[in-house]
Amino acid sequence: MSKNQTPKPTNKPTESELAILHVLWAHGSSSVRQVNDKLNELKKGNEEIGYTTTLKIMQLMTIKNLVIRNTDSRTHIYSANVDEKDTQNVLLKKFVDATFKGSAMQLVMQTLGNHQATEEELEQIKALIQSIEEKKD
Repeated sequence: MSKNQTPKPTNKPTESELAILHVLWAHGSSSVRQVNDKLNELKKGNEEIGYTTTLKIMQLMTIKNLVIRNTDSRTHIYSANVDEKDTQNVLLKKFVDATFKGSAMQLVMQTLGNHQATEEELEQIKALIQSIEEKKD
C-alpha cells in the first residue's frame, strides 16, 4: 500500500467511533479536546460526552487502525485512517446483507416508498440508472 492510500475498513465502526470519524473527516486532523468539543456541539441532548470517554474511544480506534495518532508534539493529533466513502460502502453492504438479504432493489424500493423524494433527487436517481445502463452496453 502506498503512503497516500488509506486502508480499507475491515470491521464495522461502532456508533461512537463513527461519530468521531465524521468529525475527523469534516474537520481534518484534531486533538482529542477538539474532537470532544465538536461531538458535544453536535450532540442532541443534555448529557455531555466526557473528555476521558472520547480519549478512550480514540485510543481503541488507534488499536483497530481506524485512526492514526501523531505523537510528535505534546498534544497528540489524531487523523482518520480509513476513507469516508470506503467506510460508507462497508457499512452499507453489511446493512443491505443483514436487513434486505443482499437485495439492493429491496433497499431502494423501501427507501423510495417511505421517503418523499424531491424532483432533484429523482433526476439524480434517473441519471445514475442511465449511467449504470450505459456502462453495461
